[in-house]
Amino acid sequence: MMKTVMVVVGTRPEIIKMAPVIRAMHRRNIPLIFTHCGQHYDYNMSQQFIEELGLKTPDYGCKIKAYSQGTQTARILTFMEQLLKKTQPSLVLVEGDTNGVLATALAGVKLGIPVGHVEAGLRSFDLRMPEEHNRRLTDHISTYLFAPTETAKENLKEENAWGKIYVTGNTVIDAVIQHLPIAERKSKILEKIRFDKFALATAHRAENVDDLAVLKNLMEAFAEAPLPVVYPMHPRTKKRLRQNKIYSKIRKSENLEILPPLGYLDFLVLMSKCEMIITDSGGIQEEATAPRIRKPVLVIRLSTERPEAVAAGFARVVGVEKLGILKAMEMIMKQPSKLPEKSPYGDGNAADNIVDVIKEELAV
Repeated sequence: MMKTVMVVVGTRPEIIKMAPVIRAMHRRNIPLIFTHCGQHYDYNMSQQFIEELGLKTPDYGCKIKAYSQGTQTARILTFMEQLLKKTQPSLVLVEGDTNGVLATALAGVKLGIPVGHVEAGLRSFDLRMPEEHNRRLTDHISTYLFAPTETAKENLKEENAWGKIYVTGNTVIDAVIQHLPIAERKSKILEKIRFDKFALATAHRAENVDDLAVLKNLMEAFAEAPLPVVYPMHPRTKKRLRQNKIYSKIRKSENLEILPPLGYLDFLVLMSKCEMIITDSGGIQEEATAPRIRKPVLVIRLSTERPEAVAAGFARVVGVEKLGILKAMEMIMKQPSKLPEKSPYGDGNAADNIVDVIKEELAV
């Protein structure tokens, strides 16, 4: 029976980070089943990214509409169990720390199918975050652990993770290197931005947008920032703002330009052209270190699972209080720091490093 690898994605960051792996597998003639587990079922959040990156339509997909963490995880687990029984891949490859990642890994383990975890070993040590639970559990049931950095490897070793550990670099750097030139040719997003200089902001994590006090703090910080803010708004955030009757007020701010969710190419261009980035996203902290972007990042969280970006001088954890965010922005504007030329997340060859391991382990 031909050995195949099932690559499973479910969210925008997973699609972006798995795209280089999928391309590398095609180049190396590894049989591939591409699956979308359905965690982001909104077109702008998933299918648009797949099309922009030139990936084929997933071989299998599911739309999961669920309004609780447990229900979403259970529905994806059920879907993936049925699909894995049907397709019988030799390896299931997942990336990151979402409910879909954990559910897919559990489905694979229950059926005796090896699991490979791309971006293994990240730790925020903040147990309020659902992602921290997901990544820890996935690491401890995976056969192959593709750690992006030595720090991630040490985390896995300290926890006595059972899987084989390989330090590969992070595929997000591969993705930026491969796609930014395309983005600069194709994207028209700058024509829509009314500011010449701006900070780029994102906020979507549950511990931020589901807490009304924190959400208000963030919106006030963006509205009062010493530099205009461009804010592509996640559907979850927009929903919370409307529920709390804040959205219409925020939209009127002259200092803040709210955009709908953007495609990957448009977002890459904004990252390359902005003065700084304000985010609660983990992936963006990594993308900002890519050689063609190299932007300072203010992390609007209490912790980060990307300590390498902080140690290298790219990122600074500033919390979620308005005054702290504003003060940090002012410091960057007054005293811009010289950022490293190299990314702490690798040189853009992570996908090939991962595929090298797959070919050796599966003998394909």
